[in-house]
Amino acid sequence: MALWGGRFSQESSALFKLFNDSLPVDYRLIEQDIVGSIAWADAITQVGVLTQQECTELQTALKELLTEVADKPELIIASGAEDIHSFVEQSLIAKVGDLGKKLHTGRSRNDQVATDLKLWCKKEGAQLLALLQKLKAALLDLTARELDAVMPGYTHLQRAQPVAFGHWCLAYVEMFERDISRLEDALKRADSCPLGTGALAGTAYPMDRHQLAQSLGFAGPTLNSLDTVSDRDHVIELCSDASISMMHLSRMAEDLIFFNSGEAGFIELDDQVTSGSSLMPQKKNPDALELIRGKTGRVYGSLVGILTTMKALPLAYNKDMQEDKEGLFDVMDSWSICLEMAALVLSGLKVNRDNTLSAAQQGYANSTELADYLVAKGMPFREAHHVVGEVVVAAIAQKKPLEEFALADLQAFADIIGEDVYACLTIESCLAKREALGGTAIVQVQAALDAKLS
Repeated sequence: MALWGGRFSQESSALFKLFNDSLPVDYRLIEQDIVGSIAWADAITQVGVLTQQECTELQTALKELLTEVADKPELIIASGAEDIHSFVEQSLIAKVGDLGKKLHTGRSRNDQVATDLKLWCKKEGAQLLALLQKLKAALLDLTARELDAVMPGYTHLQRAQPVAFGHWCLAYVEMFERDISRLEDALKRADSCPLGTGALAGTAYPMDRHQLAQSLGFAGPTLNSLDTVSDRDHVIELCSDASISMMHLSRMAEDLIFFNSGEAGFIELDDQVTSGSSLMPQKKNPDALELIRGKTGRVYGSLVGILTTMKALPLAYNKDMQEDKEGLFDVMDSWSICLEMAALVLSGLKVNRDNTLSAAQQGYANSTELADYLVAKGMPFREAHHVVGEVVVAAIAQKKPLEEFALADLQAFADIIGEDVYACLTIESCLAKREALGGTAIVQVQAALDAKLS
């Protein structure tokens, strides 16, 4: 029986029931719905709706129900209930009879689902924080293993200047630390309890909502009933945070896919996270990384979906908001498995140091060092930039690196160049000079790693 059936003289059509019912999605809120109901039983007992004996009987039945179905979603879905709230109430009535009908006194499905969803977001958010920390730890471990490997840095996907591989790792540590900060911030804003605000105007029973919030593990109660039942900012923020984090994951995956390519050959991925070809036996494909990159799109889609759903809804609750959960659940599932997979990829990754060093020595990545050398000799930077450009043109024509030019040949471009120029053109020199805070000098990268680990 529907919770709202008394007003209607006809049964809902089968098509409407299929279209309207949310149980196949919101069954995942079973634990939160029961926990909220247990807290609500206490609250309405304190204002005289239930006796203590009735409260105890209801709470015992609710706990039994949770034990029976917690890991058996098929039992919940097979019930045919409209939603998770209907399932819990109908199951409770089956256990304790008419007493089960008293539990919903003073409560609406509007504040009930808002509470369930916030409880779920808090729990899942905490798990995502742990996974972000795990990924950060995997990156720091990779940094320590491969800190001083030298590779080319890129702009416009063109070789630019040499960098330490550990510096590349720490760039993504910075990104994921921002993700952690954003998620922590979002969870703070989600930490207010909707229960006790009713359908839209508040509950008619004089309960202590501060105590109710505390009993459910919230920092405090929400302060406006209209806003409370129509607020899905926490859903939007989690989808937004996930989208930004997935963007970071996708960028890292793209870098690693390129590094793993035959053209680069910078890294080798572990067999655990790669697959082969059904036709070409030599292939070892970076499928884990490609799937991370691919799943980013579906996370973005869910963010756009919930923003579009909410953009023109009047206060207070509207059934459109039933569309809040399916996208959110998929976002959190996708984000979670991608974080776990990324950590696994990093744990088995090996750098081909000879290849990365060779690539760093190509492409005239030490051109900036030659320009800086000329500046140190008194030449204005803009003029030095032009002179080095001419040297590079000659080097390309002769197919040799700058450091292999004879001194006389270099002096033909600028007579202030001396024998000491060659010390400036080594890879070691290129790195060592970048020791200002945030730079790629090995000592700076080590200091940055030490700071992250402290």
